[in-house]
Amino acid sequence: MPAKSRFVRLDAFTKTVEDARVRTTSGGIVTITSLLIVLYLIWGEWADYRRIVVQPELIVDKGRGERMEIHLNISFPRIPCELLSLDVMDVSGEIQTGVMHGVSKVRLSPASEGGGVIDVKALDLHSTDDAATHLDPSYCGVCYGAPAPATAKKAGCCNTCEDVRDAYASVSWAFGRGENVEQCEREHYSELLDSQRHEGCRIEGGIRVNKVVGNFHVAPGRSFSNGQMHVHDLNNYLETPVPGGHTFTHEIHHLRFGPQLPDDAVAKYGTKSVAWTNHHLNPLDNTKQATDEAKYNYMYFVKVVSTSFIPLGTEGKSLINSVGRTIPDFVPIGAHGLGEDGSMETHQYSVTSHKRSLMGGSDADEGHKERLHASGGIPGVFFSYDISPMKVINREERAKTFTGFLTGVFAVVGGTLTVAAAIDRGVYEGATRIRKMKQHTQ
Repeated sequence: MPAKSRFVRLDAFTKTVEDARVRTTSGGIVTITSLLIVLYLIWGEWADYRRIVVQPELIVDKGRGERMEIHLNISFPRIPCELLSLDVMDVSGEIQTGVMHGVSKVRLSPASEGGGVIDVKALDLHSTDDAATHLDPSYCGVCYGAPAPATAKKAGCCNTCEDVRDAYASVSWAFGRGENVEQCEREHYSELLDSQRHEGCRIEGGIRVNKVVGNFHVAPGRSFSNGQMHVHDLNNYLETPVPGGHTFTHEIHHLRFGPQLPDDAVAKYGTKSVAWTNHHLNPLDNTKQATDEAKYNYMYFVKVVSTSFIPLGTEGKSLINSVGRTIPDFVPIGAHGLGEDGSMETHQYSVTSHKRSLMGGSDADEGHKERLHASGGIPGVFFSYDISPMKVINREERAKTFTGFLTGVFAVVGGTLTVAAAIDRGVYEGATRIRKMKQHTQ
């Protein structure tokens, strides 16, 4: 048998001769309608193929020796910048006291005057104009029994009020207003401090910490270690001429751990329709707390979860990996965790809060007589953070593969034409029967 005859026997698509075909108006309408439906469905398949979705993945965080950044913006309307100190400590034993690198203190006018910005820099009661530069070069100020600080401009001497304060802090001595300290009286430290008593302060910027359990806090006075305890010099905070005193009424404008979710990602996925972007909304943003007690403590307990964002077409090689996990301090604050390919290493967090009076007592005023608080502690705002052992990887992917797109197109074409053929056949058969019935009745 010829090869052609063998293929003819296998033909599953038999044909009819042209003379046996019948074309109808209804068939033309069904054909045009089916073509429009096919084009619409194919367009929908193409749009679905081009759609990018975020696929979350939960893994164990195997990172070691990592660092992370904490970005904050907090206002304190009833305490001046000079009295505020930002300290960081963690379970590894690392302590950062009086953090200033990467952080700015913004002086604010009194709340009664609107709380506007006075100066976008830290309050400086020890300006170079009042420093010891005009003194005799051989002058060496005494440190009043404390060892000269390592930061002194002249080794072994305390030539400025700031030097004396550092010397006192090094031996855990309270400093107060600097009465009878020649350097402070020369610089008019107490007068300048009192002139700023009615001001507020906003602390903004970023700090870099070890990625281990720890805490950072904003508390009054210079901090120092007394034995195994971390304490603050509260004299200037508690002994104030301001009516009503200073308090830790505050507003957290912004607090996040790591880089912020990119604006283009927020615009692409929205902030309400997609659960993933909701997770990246910082829960402490725009939080307000108010108190009239000077000895009052606020605590926020934060659970931090590492999160990676890997855009479509990238491998997630972030800048933190290219620099090295053990020496990330080479990366400037604000760029830590950002990859050159658009990937990002950041963190989500959840939070619970607690507040109490340092005078102790119960919460009877809030309707909880059974709830008792211990007395003592340091007034301030404390953030205690814990690191989750799990990590979330959010990876951008196509909603379907190209093979899936082709399969969908073939299914649309075949299914639509099959249904259209059935409809056309039904219409044709129905019209034929009705025509025959009319002929019989005549």
